[in-house]
Amino acid sequence: MDTVRFGVVGLGNMGRFHADYMNSLQPAARLGGVCDVDEKRRKEISDKHGGVPAFGTYQELIDSGAVDAILIATPHYQHPEIAEMAMNKGLHVLCEKPAAVTVNGARRMNDAHARNPKVQFGMMFQMRTAPIYQKLKSLIAEGELGELARLTWIVTDWFRTWSYYGSGGWRATWKGEGGGVLINQCPHNLDLIPWLTGMMPTRVTGIAHIGKTHPIEVEDDVTAIMEYDNGMMGHFITTTGEAPGTNRLEIAGDRGKIVAENGKLKFSRTRKSVKEARETSPNSFEQVEAWEIDIPFKSEPEGHKVITENFVAAIREGKPLIAPGEDGVKQLELGNAMLMAGLSRQAVELPLNGVKYDAFIHELDKKYGGRKKIAAPASGAASDMAASFKSS
Repeated sequence: MDTVRFGVVGLGNMGRFHADYMNSLQPAARLGGVCDVDEKRRKEISDKHGGVPAFGTYQELIDSGAVDAILIATPHYQHPEIAEMAMNKGLHVLCEKPAAVTVNGARRMNDAHARNPKVQFGMMFQMRTAPIYQKLKSLIAEGELGELARLTWIVTDWFRTWSYYGSGGWRATWKGEGGGVLINQCPHNLDLIPWLTGMMPTRVTGIAHIGKTHPIEVEDDVTAIMEYDNGMMGHFITTTGEAPGTNRLEIAGDRGKIVAENGKLKFSRTRKSVKEARETSPNSFEQVEAWEIDIPFKSEPEGHKVITENFVAAIREGKPLIAPGEDGVKQLELGNAMLMAGLSRQAVELPLNGVKYDAFIHELDKKYGGRKKIAAPASGAASDMAASFKSS
């Protein structure tokens, strides 16, 4: 394939953003079409990009023959049906986060890919391209930390006002977004946890709150604990109600601890194995010697465009994907399990039972749906995109 023709489905903040850079990928790729239910919006974007074909439904775009691949940037619930139809029609699919609202939705997308293995299916997990996380992943993979013992991520710098939640009727509702901070703000963090460590937990417990600091019907405060087969423990703390917030990731292992915070990586490297010191030292209160190291990492291109360029290279050259579609299941499995465990106050085993989760979220909508008691002008909506691109 000489030039990959992309169709962008959904022209809200993210769809517009993707459409705007697509032609800069030429000759490898270009914008081939746009789709949105809003006629004025799709005409505006079409005119802006040289009159590319504009469609009112994703079915029309997929059947048009105008595109070879689609980038899905619609509301979360629509992702599985759009991806499935596109792959069944032989189109490549790149999907914005999250893959879906439920793990079963993401599994449906991957089942469609399994039936159509010749097409590429990728996720827009652009945080994987951030140099700080690229370096952290390489240090872990190369064994610099030894066997991992603990992961703790405090990510509370998602402060959102009541005005933000009132900026759209769909926002912070079970029927609209399918959840709160876990499904909206945290997909990238939840993706990075298994990507960095190479492991998924087998059990999740925690506490979550519906509308703790906002009059909404979904979760805005979550503390989760993850248990792993190798004995590692994980902690994930997030909220949209705290200021000033923190974004601090700690990963500890047998050879020390690495902290990612404020755009820096700090490695407290122990001189000897922690296990060895624990089991063989004659001292009751051994002070394990450690060196404090600032880990350098190169400034490299990162972000959405890098993921899209990689996706195009996978189509044209067979290059491995940075974020394959199957990883969208892992991110949702973690988020769904944290929500289910946190609200039920019961442990949830992984792999997650998707049928049970579907029933659980249905009951949440019945119980809390309509509790959102807030409305405001839409002025805050446009700023959410930039605020959601933070990496560390």
